[in-house]
Amino acid sequence: MEMTHQPKSVSPEMIEVVNGPEEIAKTGKRCVMTRRQFLLTSGISTFTVMVALKSGPSSAKVPAMVSTYERKFICKLSDLKEDEPFDFSYPDDGAYSESMIVKLGKEAGGGIGTDKDIVAFNYTCTHQGGPLQGTYQKGDKALGPCPLHLTTFDLTRHGIFISGQAYQSLPQVLLELDGDDIYAVGMFGLIYGRYDNLKG
Repeated sequence: MEMTHQPKSVSPEMIEVVNGPEEIAKTGKRCVMTRRQFLLTSGISTFTVMVALKSGPSSAKVPAMVSTYERKFICKLSDLKEDEPFDFSYPDDGAYSESMIVKLGKEAGGGIGTDKDIVAFNYTCTHQGGPLQGTYQKGDKALGPCPLHLTTFDLTRHGIFISGQAYQSLPQVLLELDGDDIYAVGMFGLIYGRYDNLKG
């Protein structure tokens, strides 16, 4: 014995309220919502949700997390040559503190100097801690590819990753210029392998 499910019928009065009497007379079908009504309703709903999400609290600007540490002399401005990285350790001499400063010859985010082209970054890849020493690419003003998973970082844009497996930018060393002396004064970002930049 075959059983079929019969949908409950909607009263003609309800159909007339939703669809209007002319739709019922035209089609003779009991449609609760026409295609036009569906598109209009879904469009209004989508617009309402988008406006609510855009104007919500998440659209407020959030300041960058910057940590300041003890001021440390790095090098003399006059000693830097374009596209020649100079290595140093910051904020301490512990694991993963190896960093580099370089004069890019091109304005960069967070850069100092008259051309705002001097930046410093931590040498440790943010993906799995691969060493980036010796991977500076002067043509692209980039660091990488990392020998582990080929991540490359753009030094002109706060160390944002260009390609590869990393999903965080390289920690940028904040610099201060005092006459001809360049000092490291803080970090923008968390050093790989640390839960705090001063603790490992």
